[in-house]
Amino acid sequence: MKPTIQKALNKQINEEMESSYLYLSMAAYFEDQNLAGMAQWMKAQSIEEVNHAMQLYTYIVDRGGKVELQAIKAPQLSWKSPLDAFNGTYTHEKHITKCIHDLMDLATKEKDHASTAMLQWFVTEQVEEEASTSEIVEKLKLIDSAPGGIYMIDKELASRPMPQLQLAPAE
Repeated sequence: MKPTIQKALNKQINEEMESSYLYLSMAAYFEDQNLAGMAQWMKAQSIEEVNHAMQLYTYIVDRGGKVELQAIKAPQLSWKSPLDAFNGTYTHEKHITKCIHDLMDLATKEKDHASTAMLQWFVTEQVEEEASTSEIVEKLKLIDSAPGGIYMIDKELASRPMPQLQLAPAE
């Protein structure tokens, strides 16, 4: 694995772990607001981001590279409203999409076909991530701050299943 690719993948592990920490902080915010469904959604999202980091970790190891973990910055701790939090989620997912696209561009430039193939999964995943968060934002905008609407969206988001934490490749 070329050093440029290894460095960029290690940076993306950090991005994914920071994403996980941000979503866990959002879950704590929602717990404090008695919005258990939104907290559930964010906890599931947090686990999903750890799984993404582990996919990259495993890929680096499988390619004979060296995983070099970096410090994770402290996340934001509070938001003005559920809409503000989910707007932040959507904005953050667009940031992650840009990071993945930059990685794909680098892998293409470096003619690293294995990394390009692996990263294609992340490109597709980001389409889903942006779509799901955008949908929640639009629903929250529709209801504004109507308590009944917040209750209904909270109940809907509670149905998101909790993913399994994948610290090792699936067998």
